[in-house]
Amino acid sequence: MGAGHAHRLYRHGHSPVHALPPHCKLAATFAFVVVVVSTPREAVWAFGLYAVLLAGVAAAARVPAGFLLRRLLIEIPFVAFAVLMPFVAEGERVDVLGLSLSVSGLWGAWNVLAKGTLGVAASVLLASTTELRALLLGLQRLKLPPLLVQIASFMIRYGDVVTGELRRMSIARRSRGFEARGVRHWGVLAKTAGALFIRSYERGERVYLAMVSRGYAGSMPVIDEVVATRGQWAYAAALPVTALAVCLMGWTL
Repeated sequence: MGAGHAHRLYRHGHSPVHALPPHCKLAATFAFVVVVVSTPREAVWAFGLYAVLLAGVAAAARVPAGFLLRRLLIEIPFVAFAVLMPFVAEGERVDVLGLSLSVSGLWGAWNVLAKGTLGVAASVLLASTTELRALLLGLQRLKLPPLLVQIASFMIRYGDVVTGELRRMSIARRSRGFEARGVRHWGVLAKTAGALFIRSYERGERVYLAMVSRGYAGSMPVIDEVVATRGQWAYAAALPVTALAVCLMGWTL
């Protein structure tokens, strides 16, 4: 894989979490999310402990709370969905501040908010401490289907290219006095989308031919092999293993 691309979620640092191999962090994050989702929603205290665990990881990674909280705003659509659940769900109802709310809806909203927030926070911490290129290497190391890894790689590489081309097309329209103000202008926007698709398709063909001419045979070469030691695996496993112990306590209590 070629040169990586710095992304907005990544925060450069030299913490022990940053130094972990990417496949260790990917496996630990996935295991942690599975444990969180498997926890019974009635074990409210368990979700509090999960939040403390993530706060400990953020402290070890030297990721500021403000940096993490700002990026949690991505889950606002899920929050809006959760807020509606107590109003639309059926079953037993309870009065809260003069509002008639469904008990099952309240539990459902809590379930979505708690598990969704913890999952997003874990993902943000992963992205904050791992570069995109390293994530792709980690996925490759975890033996994910090579085709999926390559698709993700090209999406990352050429997403900015396509966005830049769309921006230039928008500037060209405005320089000619065009402003989209209603339905009658949708045709121009549709033609822009079609032209962007054709240009992206043609670029993909040129890139593919260039790769084949350089010996591409269905898989991308790995320039630097990332290997994890037992100590690094143990360090990464501390989060999901501790969370699993909390989850088991939640099922037994």
